[in-house]
Amino acid sequence: MEARTAPDVIEALAPLLKVRPVIEDFCRFGGSWRSPHAPRGGSAQFHIVTRGACRLHRPGRDELRLEAGDVLLLPHGDNHVVRSLVDGPARTIASDLRNGLLARATEGESDTELLCGELVFEAGDANPLVGALPDIILIRTADEPLLERFRRLLVDIRDELDGDRVGSRLIAADLARALFVTMLRDHLEADDAGTATLPLLRDRVTQRAVLAMLHEPARRWTLDELAAAGFASRATLVRSFRRLTGATPMKFLGDLRLTIARQRLTGSRDSVARIAADVGYQSEGALSKAMMQRFGRRPGAFRLDPATQD
Repeated sequence: MEARTAPDVIEALAPLLKVRPVIEDFCRFGGSWRSPHAPRGGSAQFHIVTRGACRLHRPGRDELRLEAGDVLLLPHGDNHVVRSLVDGPARTIASDLRNGLLARATEGESDTELLCGELVFEAGDANPLVGALPDIILIRTADEPLLERFRRLLVDIRDELDGDRVGSRLIAADLARALFVTMLRDHLEADDAGTATLPLLRDRVTQRAVLAMLHEPARRWTLDELAAAGFASRATLVRSFRRLTGATPMKFLGDLRLTIARQRLTGSRDSVARIAADVGYQSEGALSKAMMQRFGRRPGAFRLDPATQD
């Protein structure tokens, strides 16, 4: 079976590629600061560091350092805090909404600059392919032209939204789509790109089975049913999953359910009971036990914490 390429995967994700931009202005920071971002279900949040360096904190995860030239995309809109490298008491930076743009800035001289915003999926978070995207996409631009391409797209989007001329919103949406596709393409073309799900979307047999799982994660799937969804025999399906992920289809399904649960915990305010039911667990306790075994943390560790509240 011929493996699918990065362009094929992007085509498979086509329903997500219609996005509406919400662009923050150039965000300039100095001193000790923190900029919280609440969960945005149905949106991808991004940050592009154009000068200086900062840290990204997400509940339940290790802190990540971002340097100038880094392009960060959170496809599931996870709640997070961007903060300075300076330790100690930090000033919380408020948002100033104007003309569809969000501005954040500290007083005095700045040493860090970011381009930030959201890409709102017009299909919403109900589209099952949202679950196929990794928790985080980080592109560390090795050359100035690549960073300049991202910066130019964002500047053009901001200018269209600021100008508010006839057709500006449509043009901005098309530019946002180009920005999103560019991020996905550069991520997929990287040697170490992807999660276990994305390679499976490159294979026609496993793609059908994975999409079936994503459509109905709570269903009590059997191997025969997944093989039928993939239009393949049980042996072919198992062989394909083992070749691409090293795991059986049923083991992958269990991991996928927990991944979706973690995404929902960090990207929405849905109750733990609701999330447990939606991904196929009979109770909060059952989900909590499974997440502890898989991630070493209870569901509450991925919830909105005081460090991320506006």
